[in-house]
Amino acid sequence: MGSRIPVAVADRTGHRIVPETTRRTDRFPGTRYGNRPTMKDVAARAGVGLKTVSRVVNGEPGVTPETERRVQEAIDALGFRRNDSARVLRKGRTASIGLVLEDLADPFYGPLSRAVEEVARAHGALLINGSSAEDADREQELVLALCARRVDGLVVIPAGDDHRYLEPELKAGVATVFVDRPAGHIDADVVVSDNFGGARDGVRHLIAHGHRRIGFIGDMPRIHTAAERLRGYRTAMEDAGIPVAEGWMSLGVTDPDRVRRAAREMLTGPEPVTAIFTGNNRVTVTVIRVLAEHARPVALVGFDDIELADLLQPGVTVVAQDAAALGRTAAERLFRQLDGTLIAPERIELPTRLITRGSGELPPAD
Repeated sequence: MGSRIPVAVADRTGHRIVPETTRRTDRFPGTRYGNRPTMKDVAARAGVGLKTVSRVVNGEPGVTPETERRVQEAIDALGFRRNDSARVLRKGRTASIGLVLEDLADPFYGPLSRAVEEVARAHGALLINGSSAEDADREQELVLALCARRVDGLVVIPAGDDHRYLEPELKAGVATVFVDRPAGHIDADVVVSDNFGGARDGVRHLIAHGHRRIGFIGDMPRIHTAAERLRGYRTAMEDAGIPVAEGWMSLGVTDPDRVRRAAREMLTGPEPVTAIFTGNNRVTVTVIRVLAEHARPVALVGFDDIELADLLQPGVTVVAQDAAALGRTAAERLFRQLDGTLIAPERIELPTRLITRGSGELPPAD
C-alpha cells in the first residue's frame, strides 16, 4: 500500500481540523513553536563555522563576498534573528526602558507615550509600557516587574504617593523620571505642567467675563494634579474677593455618573453657577453633555484640550498642557541620566496655554 495521506476533518463546532503534518512547510520543515533557529543552525546550513556566521551577523570584516552570500541565504531561509538580549546584556544594558501610565486608553497619554517612544528610538532603545489604572499597588507591581526584566530606566506617572519601594532599584542604577506628578518620599527627577497657574488663569478668564458663581468639578483630591488645580481655582476666586459656596466644588472619581450629578446640582441649586471650570478632559466631556441639556447658556473652561473642541458650538475654551513636551522632556532627562551627565534630581515645570474658543467667553445668563 502507498503512504497514508492525512485528511482534514471537522469537529462538532464545524471548525476544520488539519493534522499537524500537513501544516509544515518546505521552507520550515519540522518547525515547532518556541524553537528559534540559532547561529549553529545557520552555520550548518551554510557549511561554515560559528565565527564566520557571527562576523556576518555583526557586520564584521574578514568574510569573502561568496561566503557572506551563503550565510545570508541560510539566514533568510531559516528566518534567523540575532539575539540582541544576549548581546546587550554582555554590555550591562538591555537597551529598553519602561513607561508606566495611569490609563493607556486616556487620549491625554497618547502623545506623551509617542514622544517617549520617539526619544527611546533615537537612542536605540525599546519602549515597554503598561497601565496602573490609578491603583498604587498595581503601579508598584508593574514597576518592579519592569525592573525584574532589567530595563535601563523608567518613566513613571505615579498612582501612589509613596515610592520608597523604588529605593533599592535606584541604588542599583535604574534611571527614573516621574512625569505629570511628583514621586512620594524619594528624591527623583519630575517633569510636570503648571497645574496651579493654568487653573488660576482659566478661572480668572471666567471672572474677567463677568462670572462670580463659578463651579469647579475635579478629580480625586489625593491626586497631585487635582489638588493643584483646585488650589488654582481657590486662589483665583480669593484674589477676586469672591467667596466660594460649599456647593460650588466637587472632587471625586471621574466616573460620568458622579460628574453628571455634581454638574446638575451646581446648575439647579439655590445659588446656581453661571460658569464651570472642569479639572480634566474626562470631566469636561461629561459636563459638555450636561450643558447640552441645560436651558440656559453656561460658560465653560476645561483643563486639558479635547478632540473636536473647536467644532462644537460654541467651541470649548481650554487650558492646554503639552503632553508631547512632557513625555519628550522626561525621556530626554532619562537618557541624560543613563549617559551620566545628570547628578542631582530636578523639578521641571512646563507652562500651560489658554485657548479661547467661545465657551469660556459667554457672559452670565442672569
